[in-house]
Amino acid sequence: MATSYENRILRVLAYIHDHPAGDLSLDALADVAAMSRFHWHRVFRALTGETCAQAVRRIRLHRAATWLVQSDKPVAQVASDIGYPNLNSFARAFAEAYGSSPAAFRKAGQFKPAHPHFRTGEYPMHPVSTRTEPARRIVALPHMGSYAEIGKSFEAFGALCESRQLWPHLGPVIGLYLDSPDTVPEAELRSYAGAEFSGEKTPEGMEALDIPGGKTAVLTYKGPYSGIHAAYHSLFGNWLPASGEEPADQPCYEIYLNDPRDTAPEDLLTEICLPLR
Repeated sequence: MATSYENRILRVLAYIHDHPAGDLSLDALADVAAMSRFHWHRVFRALTGETCAQAVRRIRLHRAATWLVQSDKPVAQVASDIGYPNLNSFARAFAEAYGSSPAAFRKAGQFKPAHPHFRTGEYPMHPVSTRTEPARRIVALPHMGSYAEIGKSFEAFGALCESRQLWPHLGPVIGLYLDSPDTVPEAELRSYAGAEFSGEKTPEGMEALDIPGGKTAVLTYKGPYSGIHAAYHSLFGNWLPASGEEPADQPCYEIYLNDPRDTAPEDLLTEICLPLR
C-alpha cells in the first residue's frame, strides 16, 4: 500500500484510541483520514480486515474494560469517557462483548490493590510451566507510556502488517516489556508491540529486536487483556517464591495465542514469559 494510505490508516487508529468519547462516525474518521467519504469505509475494511464501526466498538470497549479493573472511575464515568453517554446502552454493549455487566466485571476482577499493603497472594492462581524457549527475532513498533495503553501500538502494527502483507513472514504476536511499573514512572515505561519475524529485511518504520532463548517460566492467562496486570502479581508473588527459581536479567514478554478481533475476551489466551537463570 502506498505510504500515504498507510499513514491515513495509522492516523485514524491512533485517533480512535486517543478520542474514544469523540465523534467517531464514518464522516468524522474520513475527515481524519483526509479521504473521500464515499470510499473511505471500503478502503479501511480492505486494509485492516474489519469495518470502521467494528474497530471503534472494539477499541472503545477494550479501554472500558481496562479502566474498570485498573481505575476507581465510576461506571457511569467510564461509559461517558468512551463515548456512551447512556449508561444502559453502554451496559448492553459491554455485556455483549465481555459476557457480564460492567459492575460484575469490575467486581469479579479484583485486579486493583484495595490498600497499600496489598499481598500478591490474594490474586487468583494461574497455571505456570517451565520450558526452554527458542531465541526469537522480532520486528516491532516502540511504545512509550502505560503498558495498559500498548494496544494503540498493536493497532498500528497490525494495520502495517495487513497493508504490507507481512503475515506470511510473521510468527507469534509478541509484546516485549523493558521496565518494571513498580520502579519506573508510567510515562517512561518502554515496550514494543510486534511479532516474530522470518524475513530478511526489517520492514520500514519498524525495529528489529532479539529475544534470547533459554529456560523460561510461562504463565498461561485466559481472559481479557485488562487482567494481565494481575497475572504478573500472581507470577511474581505466588509462583516465583515457591519455585526455587531465579529470574534472569532479561525483560518479560507476552505471546498472544489468538486474535482479539475474532475471539471473545474471555477466551483470549496470553503466555507471560519470565526468563530464568
